[in-house]
Amino acid sequence: MIPSFYPHWRHSFKLDPDRELSDEALERVCLSGTDAILVGGSSGVTYDNTVDLLSRIRRYEVPCALELSDPACAVPGFDGYFIPMVLNTPRREWIIGRQAEALADFGHLMPWESVAGEAYIVLNGDSTAARVTCADASLSAAQVLAYAQLADRLWRVPVLYVEYSGAFGDMALVRRVRETLTQARLFYGGGIRTVDQAREAAEAAHTVVVGNVVYDDLDGALRTVGAVRAVQESAKEQGYVF
Repeated sequence: MIPSFYPHWRHSFKLDPDRELSDEALERVCLSGTDAILVGGSSGVTYDNTVDLLSRIRRYEVPCALELSDPACAVPGFDGYFIPMVLNTPRREWIIGRQAEALADFGHLMPWESVAGEAYIVLNGDSTAARVTCADASLSAAQVLAYAQLADRLWRVPVLYVEYSGAFGDMALVRRVRETLTQARLFYGGGIRTVDQAREAAEAAHTVVVGNVVYDDLDGALRTVGAVRAVQESAKEQGYVF
């Protein structure tokens, strides 16, 4: 059964529990019209700072999901949970190692109806995500498409996440990835700072994830919601369904 908490998302803000965000800024994010808040980070995420961020987000009605990369940070109370695996890393622990260890201890407690696998392809070698996972970001287009097909058709992972964290990616490649998918939903994240970039990403991927700009240009981040919504409305008018 495919979890129902995320398939309708077109825009999501990604908030890092290890980064400071004022109550005023958080209120503006949560009331922005975004489809959801995704909580997660590549480093410094703990149980305590995740609980704190969740409790602040829960003042609002916006859906909220956790990207669970460390079982020690498994905070209950989210609307859904993504279990990430990095496809383009040579290190086993970032593909299935940590996941298997977590399930050995907590598998019987998992709310499986609200859990979705999330296959990452990390394509910015300078990002924290790439450094932490030792991801090989120097992939050819053919290799990226092969990883996408592996996740989508062989493993049947419900979410494929193309990650350029810190840099705006190759939207032509992102579009090609989406066109190869048969059942997975394509998330794109990385370097979205302007309305035009948000629009390009929304035209290429199913779901646009906006993160870092929230912390240094909040007004610009909030404008991405309307840009993605405009692409969605235009697609509806043309009879296209993402």
